Amino acid sequence: MSTSIAQALAGIRTRITSAAQAAGRDPSGVELVAVSKFHPQASVIAALEAGQRMFGENRVQEAAAKFPPLRERWPDLRLHIIGGLQTNKAAEAVRIADMIESLDRPALSDAIARAAERAGRLPDLLVQVNTGDESQKSGVRLEEAEDFITHSRARFGAAVKGLMCIPPHDQDPTPHFRLLADMAARHGLPVVSMGMSADFETAIACGATLVRVGSAIFGARPAHP
Repeated sequence: MSTSIAQALAGIRTRITSAAQAAGRDPSGVELVAVSKFHPQASVIAALEAGQRMFGENRVQEAAAKFPPLRERWPDLRLHIIGGLQTNKAAEAVRIADMIESLDRPALSDAIARAAERAGRLPDLLVQVNTGDESQKSGVRLEEAEDFITHSRARFGAAVKGLMCIPPHDQDPTPHFRLLADMAARHGLPVVSMGMSADFETAIACGATLVRVGSAIFGARPAHP
């Protein structure tokens, strides 16, 4: 397993470099978030041993069980919460995460602010934008996004680093990626998290600074625990 994960990581890094160069970008401006949701801690360790340090998890409870024990050996590990975040999970997310990529509504802002005050720490934050205005998907709706980004920056200051999106799976992602990158640029936000296993090279061409890749590294996702 460790060999296959290391080989997959090497392949993804090569593709990131090629995509960035093809877009006239410095490859160092694109970072890889290895999405390890539902994969065992052993898979994370294999990726860490292969040099990967940034990971994404959807579920706070799973992340809390998997990652804190690894920080003693790998203190430079960075954990991103990338899934829709319930307000009752905000305190745990604030405690364990280095970045929350799914800030998308005032109630969650309130929960994060309360948790950060109690914990004495505030993770970096990305505003998730629902670029397709899909009713079943997390993310602030397009018509509310500009105001929400402005209010989030006023509330959390420099902790708001950028934006994240997940385009509709049945549409060309390019317009969604361009929309998100343009929105981040208008707000002077440096981080643009977009692109997954199937489309991260397109996202890089559109300006992604973080790409979230899971199955192309760890293989097919195990059955939901």
